[in-house]
Amino acid sequence: MNILQVNSSARVFENDQGSHSTRLANELVAGLRAAQPGATLTVRDLARQPHPALDEAGLAALFTPAEARTAEQAARVALDDALIAEIQAADLVVLGVPMYNFGVTSQLKNWIDAIARARVTFQYTEKGPVGLLTGKTVYAVLSRGGVHRDQPSDSQVPYLRAVLGFLGMTDVRFVYAEGLGMGPEAEARGLAAARAEIAQWLAPADEAALA
Repeated sequence: MNILQVNSSARVFENDQGSHSTRLANELVAGLRAAQPGATLTVRDLARQPHPALDEAGLAALFTPAEARTAEQAARVALDDALIAEIQAADLVVLGVPMYNFGVTSQLKNWIDAIARARVTFQYTEKGPVGLLTGKTVYAVLSRGGVHRDQPSDSQVPYLRAVLGFLGMTDVRFVYAEGLGMGPEAEARGLAAARAEIAQWLAPADEAALA
């Protein structure tokens, strides 16, 4: 089993300090690896390794045939190719997803723009679009300063379901850490609730490992 962890916070998590989403994603991954001792892990930390935004130069590189690309264009496409190879090889994907201004971070959006490539990770057919990244389970660990679950203010969950499903990843499981900016007591409750959800998601994995 191959696990891909993508940390999309702008903050580096180090010495148990920093991003809540990364901390909880780390805990979930530790549980998954405990249940699958032979699992491999690839970590893509977008705070430590920022991925470039899809701008005009990036689009030009992608739309230029490989044999006609300049060295600069080839290097730009290669950055996206590396992320695509990681997601293609993954069986389990764990996303650390903080909420910034009611949406996903620019770091995560850049990652999504990089892995969404026509005829590689999705294709259009006479019957409509078909996602090519199938057979994967995705865990999205959501961290929010306020409380947005099942509210109109939660644009993250519909967006992630739509874009990941478009690419073929339809088994998406969410962990909610909310109220983290509403004082120490609310933060503690939010983290405890998220850890309880992680334990629930891991329970089937634990049972499978013991079978």
